[in-house]
Amino acid sequence: MTATRTDITIAAIHGKAPKIHSSAFIAPGCRIIGDVEIGPDASIWYNCVIRADVHRVVIGARTNIQDGSIVHCDSPKPSNPDGFPTIIGDDVLIGHLAMVHGCTLEDRAFVGLGAIVMDASYIEADGMLAAGAQLTGKRIGARQLWIGRPAKYVRDLDDAAMAANRAGVAGYVANGRMHAEALGLTS
Repeated sequence: MTATRTDITIAAIHGKAPKIHSSAFIAPGCRIIGDVEIGPDASIWYNCVIRADVHRVVIGARTNIQDGSIVHCDSPKPSNPDGFPTIIGDDVLIGHLAMVHGCTLEDRAFVGLGAIVMDASYIEADGMLAAGAQLTGKRIGARQLWIGRPAKYVRDLDDAAMAANRAGVAGYVANGRMHAEALGLTS
């Protein structure tokens, strides 16, 4: 049995509809709502929710958001008139069951399995938030590893870690294409 687009919810709200590049892989069970932009060769894996009903969500090229993750944003308020969009760069790895909310992840950022990235948090290029960690309103510098709840800086990442992340991105692009073909989601 192959999946169909009826297994996926892609819906407009408040007059704003998702813009999904034709090469992106959207797995069955996903819910993508509102002012969402998904770039080329990105992959949104099984049962993810990307909800941009109160602000925008941007997901860059070749970024993957793994199974069961939630991406949301925060609306403008009197205390924060700009609100917090969620801006995710290119080549970002987001692990299974992650919560990404009202934050910025620069190119090649990494968010581990079950990690939480909250409003006003920022992960610079090649920065890494470890599995299970929680980042609340802090900034992870380029090539830094942070762990724990609350997350704290541990060390800088070496070239081997950077190479592993790049290989992971390439692997998810290829895997997304294989899943799309296996599910009959390719044209």
